[in-house]
Amino acid sequence: MTPRAGMLIAAGALVAGTVTVLPATPAGAGEPTPRPLLPLAWTDCATKAYPKLQCATLKVPLNHDDPAGRTVTLALTRVQHTAKTFQGPLLVNPGGPGGSGRGMAGYVAASLPAKVAAEYDVIGFDPRGVGKSEPALDCRPGHFAPVRQDSVPSGAADERAAVERAQAFASACGKKYADVLPYIDTVSTARDLDVIRRALGAPKINYLGYSYGTYLGAVYARLYPDRVRRMALDSVVNPHGVWYEDNIAQDYAFDTRHKAFMAWVAEQDAVYELGTDPAAVEAAWYRMRDALRDAPAGGKVGPGELEDTFLPGGYYNGYWPRLASAFSAYVNDADAEPLKEAYELYGEADAAADNGYSVYTAVQCRDAGWPRDWNVWRKDSWDVHAKAPFSTWNNAWYNAPCAFWPVDSLTPPDVSNDQVPPVLVLQATDDAATPYEGGVALHRLMRGSSLVVEEGGGNHGVTLGGNACMDEHLTTYLATGTVPRGEGDAEVDAVCATLPAPEPEPATRAAKRDAKKDARKDGTALHGLLGHVR
Repeated sequence: MTPRAGMLIAAGALVAGTVTVLPATPAGAGEPTPRPLLPLAWTDCATKAYPKLQCATLKVPLNHDDPAGRTVTLALTRVQHTAKTFQGPLLVNPGGPGGSGRGMAGYVAASLPAKVAAEYDVIGFDPRGVGKSEPALDCRPGHFAPVRQDSVPSGAADERAAVERAQAFASACGKKYADVLPYIDTVSTARDLDVIRRALGAPKINYLGYSYGTYLGAVYARLYPDRVRRMALDSVVNPHGVWYEDNIAQDYAFDTRHKAFMAWVAEQDAVYELGTDPAAVEAAWYRMRDALRDAPAGGKVGPGELEDTFLPGGYYNGYWPRLASAFSAYVNDADAEPLKEAYELYGEADAAADNGYSVYTAVQCRDAGWPRDWNVWRKDSWDVHAKAPFSTWNNAWYNAPCAFWPVDSLTPPDVSNDQVPPVLVLQATDDAATPYEGGVALHRLMRGSSLVVEEGGGNHGVTLGGNACMDEHLTTYLATGTVPRGEGDAEVDAVCATLPAPEPEPATRAAKRDAKKDARKDGTALHGLLGHVR
């Protein structure tokens, strides 16, 4: 998600209203007879990092209610089990929607303890519309090309131009993919998962989902509860807010996380020389933002691009040292080059990002109702911006095509579940992209689930990224199916301490370290795969 419950505003709260109750049992009852599947033809696609990686493709129905009709192609990856004990396929999803999952198989297999990974076929996949799957959506190439106008409208003309830009994106999507858009949604993707299960010849799946992947997993579990063997959900979407309210909750949470970053910079004044008062550091950041409106850094970084650059720091604090160095160089030395370089590293959109955004909008706009009256968006955005200015308007424009989407919205499904085996829910308390309330909400909806919390953690994605305590709960669950249980009526079943804050680094050291980070198990590789760099 590029998305705290209790803070949602009334206009947004009108959208959720109802839910679709999906059948829970028997799985597949009433579904059309599926078409026969050919065996998957796995071929070697090894990389230096993942020498055992294999690839395959799978055709699935575009419309699952018409299994004999048109198909789309999914791109899959696999790291095959090597142990005598085989626990079945472990499907992994990095979130999004719109995130490519082909890289997840190699990463997860390499990050789990070797004994555990050896017992699973770890399966990655690009969901429908994404990456190497076909067709891959790209509604309006260059939609995020710099320099965009300031995300915060300075008047009616600015707002009208931004609305027209959102309308142009929605219209382009409708013209290019009119026959596909009705089937780019979470329920269709969940049904794809079951076709993958069938193609693998597995009676049940194991599943590890991050971010939006938690919602995808919950929908799959509701549709096919008797086909779930184990399911771990890391950094959980609040199913009560899909999707307009969840994005408003993000606005507040990302602003809080940005303030935490500003406080960290203030603590490191000896390195960054931006002052020791967090409020003063934050004020300097907003002055930088204002200056970029008239003179974009390197001709590329205006206010919107600055937000794009710093937003990944709300997902993962490992980016803080380099972001702080660029901030310091601009303010103290009038040097815009580090800021431009940070934008090119963290914020600039390439073709893969255009594809991811196209699928993001297609899924979110189709999944659930959004206000179709722009006056609702305007009022909500200004109300939230007054309290949480960091990314509210940026996020509003990111989602604004949904106000003009050419396909009608569905009603989000009820994901409550009392028929699956124990599900492991993993959540950081200060996660901005999927605030803590989402983990609690899904834990309550999935009876028998176990909630493991990273206390004080603000990173999005808390397993296989460096926290040994969180990893221990995940690996024990995958190895044995055992989940922790709290005492009595405790809502939280286990607590892990968060990792220490990053160490400050001058710009030169930060640049050299970032160039090598993917080789280290410090969370950077994980967060790259989870798509936290737009």
